[in-house]
Amino acid sequence: MEYGYGQIRILHVLGGLGVGGAECRIIDLYRNMDRDKIQFDFLVHYSPEKTGKKSPTSDELMAVREPDYFDNSVKKLGGRIFCVPKFVGTNLVEYKAALKRLFKEHQGEWKVIQGHMTSTAAIYIPIARKSGIPICIAHARSAGVDNGVKGIATRIFRAPLQHEGLTDYNFACSREAGISVFGKDMVNAGNVRIIPNAIDLGRFAYNEQVRDKIRKELGVSNALVIGHVGSFRYAKNHEFLLNVFAQVCRILDNDDLNQYSMLHGMRIRLLMLGKGPLMDDMKKLADRLHIYDRCIFAGNKSNASEYYQAMDYFCFPSRYEGLPGSVVEAQAAGLQCLVSDAVTPEVNVTELVSMRSINSEPRDWARKILDDLLFHEDYHSDALQEEIKLNQTLTAIAGERPESIFETDDMPDFDLLDEGTGFDAVNTPKAAEREHHRSIEYSIGDRNQSSAYIQSKLRAAGFDVKAQARIMGFFYERGHF
Repeated sequence: MEYGYGQIRILHVLGGLGVGGAECRIIDLYRNMDRDKIQFDFLVHYSPEKTGKKSPTSDELMAVREPDYFDNSVKKLGGRIFCVPKFVGTNLVEYKAALKRLFKEHQGEWKVIQGHMTSTAAIYIPIARKSGIPICIAHARSAGVDNGVKGIATRIFRAPLQHEGLTDYNFACSREAGISVFGKDMVNAGNVRIIPNAIDLGRFAYNEQVRDKIRKELGVSNALVIGHVGSFRYAKNHEFLLNVFAQVCRILDNDDLNQYSMLHGMRIRLLMLGKGPLMDDMKKLADRLHIYDRCIFAGNKSNASEYYQAMDYFCFPSRYEGLPGSVVEAQAAGLQCLVSDAVTPEVNVTELVSMRSINSEPRDWARKILDDLLFHEDYHSDALQEEIKLNQTLTAIAGERPESIFETDDMPDFDLLDEGTGFDAVNTPKAAEREHHRSIEYSIGDRNQSSAYIQSKLRAAGFDVKAQARIMGFFYERGHF
C-alpha cells in the first residue's frame, strides 16, 4: 500500500530536531529503516514572532526558522520538515488553526502520525485523526516533567492521554515513562507498548584507536576522564554532577590516609557533551567550585559515539528520565556507570551499572566513583593478580608513573612454582570455570575483552536499533505488530 511519493510516509511530531534523546533515537531508527518502503517526515515547532503572524503557514515558519542539528540528516535520508507555531498556552486557537491547515494541505500523505511531543499530543492527534490519518500514536519519552508552572501545565495538557480512545496506539520507552504520561491504569491494562530506546550498538563498541585519537585531541591522554552526555537542562541535574566531581577532586587532593594512593599524581577531568539553556549557569558553578580548569564543556558532537571511548567512567545523576540512551551507549562502550536511582531501572542492563540516590551527599557519589576506579569487582581474580591488573589499567590510561608499585616484567611464573607441590591443582581453575569467567569479564581494565559480552546483553534486552528497525518497519507497513 502506497501513501504518496511512492512510499509509506510516517509523520513524527517533535519540539525540534536538536540533539535530544528522542531526536537521536528516531534518527538512528530512520537510518536503519528500509527507506525504499518507508520514509519519515517531521513536524516541529517554532516561535511565530519573526513572521509577524499569530498562525503562519508551515512554509512561512520554515523561511524564518533557524536550521536545527538534524535538519541536514533528515533531508539526506529523504525526509521532509514541516513547522507549526510553538504552543505557549495562550495561542490555542492559532495553534489548532495551523495544524488543521497543514493536515488539510497534505491530506492522504501520511499513514501514521507518531507524537513524541506528548505535552500537546491531546491537541494535535484528534486534529490529525479528523484529517484522515489512519494510525495515531502517542509516544512517551520521559518519566517526569520540569518543576514549576511549566510542569503543572504539561500534566494538565497530558491528562486526556490517560483515557482510551484518543489514540490507536500508545508507546513508551519504559514502564515509568508510560505511567508518567498515560497513567498506571493504562499501563497495567496493557494499553501501552514498551519500546526501548534502541541504539546502533556497533558504533559504540570499544575501540582503542578511537580512544587514543579523541584523548589526544582533548589533551587528556594521561588523565582519568569521568564523562556525562546530556543537554544542560533541569532533568539532567548538572549541578549535582559538578558537586560530585568537585568532591572527587577534593578527596584526591586531600587523601592524607592514602586511601587512593594508586590515583595520586594523575590528572582527572570531567568531560561533558551537550548544550542547553543551563550551560552558562553550570560554567559559573564550576568556576565557583574551583574545578573549571578540570572540566571540559565539549558541546554537541556529531561523532558523540567516539567520545565515549575517551572516557574512563560515566556519571549520570538525572532527576528523571524516560529511558536515557546515553546510559545504554555508555554500557555499549564498556564504561562503568553510576546512575541516579530516579532513572528507570530498565537501563540497568549489565553489571557495569550501579544506581544511587541523588538524595545522597555528593561526597558519597564521589567515593563510589573512586572505589569503582580502584576496586572494580572481578571476583574470580586473586588479590595479587587483581592488584597487578589494576596497575596495568592505570598505566594504560596515564602512562608509566614512578609510583607504580608493581613491575610486572619481573614477576615470577607462579604456576611454574606451584607445579608438583599440590597447590597447582588447588589454584588452577577448571577449563569450564575459566571459560565462564572469561565470558563475564566487564571490569574497566577489560573494555576490549568484555565488548562482545556487553553488546550481546544489550542486544538481548532489545536495545539494538537494527533489530528494532525491522520490527517497526513491519508495524508501519501492516499497521499492527
